[in-house]
Amino acid sequence: MPLSANNPDRNSWLHVSRNSDFPIQNIPFGVFLTRDDIITIGTRIGDTAIDLGALHQLGYFKGIPLTDDIFLQDTLNDFIADGRKTWRLVRNRVAEIFDSNNTELQNNKKHKEIVLFRLDEIEMQLPVHIGDYTDFYASKEHATNVGTMFRGAENALMPNWLHLPVGYHGRSSSIIPSRIPIHRPQGQTMPAGADAPVFGPSQMVDFELEMAFITTDANDLGESIPIEEAEDYIFGLVLFNDWSARDIQKWEYVPLGPFLGKNFASSISPWIVTLDALEPFRVDGPDQDPKPLDYLQFKGKKSFDINLEVAIQPKGAKEKIVARSNFKHMYWNMAQQLAHHTINGCPVNSGDMMGSGTISGPTADSFGSMLELTWRGENPLIMTDQTERKFIQDNDTVIMRGYCENDGVHIGFGEVRTQLLPVFNPKKKK
Repeated sequence: MPLSANNPDRNSWLHVSRNSDFPIQNIPFGVFLTRDDIITIGTRIGDTAIDLGALHQLGYFKGIPLTDDIFLQDTLNDFIADGRKTWRLVRNRVAEIFDSNNTELQNNKKHKEIVLFRLDEIEMQLPVHIGDYTDFYASKEHATNVGTMFRGAENALMPNWLHLPVGYHGRSSSIIPSRIPIHRPQGQTMPAGADAPVFGPSQMVDFELEMAFITTDANDLGESIPIEEAEDYIFGLVLFNDWSARDIQKWEYVPLGPFLGKNFASSISPWIVTLDALEPFRVDGPDQDPKPLDYLQFKGKKSFDINLEVAIQPKGAKEKIVARSNFKHMYWNMAQQLAHHTINGCPVNSGDMMGSGTISGPTADSFGSMLELTWRGENPLIMTDQTERKFIQDNDTVIMRGYCENDGVHIGFGEVRTQLLPVFNPKKKK
């Protein structure tokens, strides 16, 4: 099926500012609360949100096999479960409706009042019900940096790292959309030189620059997904800040891995950009040596050229960009991650989320965490208000952005923006 929605020469009759993350070639999917307090599934072109539920009710998706309520839900799970054919048909139709040469909706004032919203008239929601969440550890640069800090350069990568995509299962209940603040976590830590652990607020709260992909229903229990079919089950991607409490994690992670140091919060951008929209930005990934086992070997370009940046904004000050990286640096790609995840027969469902792991590049300014950028706090960063940062301080806001660009087409993810508040202090009952 042709991806007519990706036509780089197409323009929209909706206003799209230059270098907008959301031109008509993007057509992401999300869930929002409207000015009438109705939750609906929608998309976005420029700075206009589009109610897909209303479009469907008004008959604009005739000929596409959709249930009457497919867009009248509070998550995208059922729509995602319909599969890639449906996603493509809907994206192509939306591109047709909002093409500058199509006057069907453009000249219908009544319908436009029902379908279109300014961004200040909506409130973005978590786009999917995330039943299961897996986080990988798939950036060679990040794994090497962290391994060097704690084990030395000679033992930076564990023996298994170059042979399989390392991952663990995280906590889906604490995944939140952009602009929802979080509180500094508490837990056990082992201070340097101490003989016993202490309890208290984490002193080493960190961001992790990641992306995450959302899956559709893929396999039954016991069935594996072949690597050549893996992308058929990937709906799209979001920006992902997988918050980390480094001091809590260091004390707890042996022998079973991350727990309280990771499960207190993870933040995602609210618009899911489809794999189809990213098709023009495919690139080769890093060379893999040694050659992976057969089930992890792939053909073609499986990486994507997605520019990423992280900024920190102290309260009352301007933001400062502290890192610039790229998704193409990932050593293990999404197809390999999904193939490995299911090689033992683990079932994957609609709305499951897979985090890439921290995305670090080859240079010091492209590292994807404060742990690396400050090298365990040894080299503090200076903010715009001249204060220092070894890790994230109370009331700081961390902002992540991502976009693709080539041949005059700019497609982005918007941003994921989260403020870190002090430790939660419940008001005592009188």
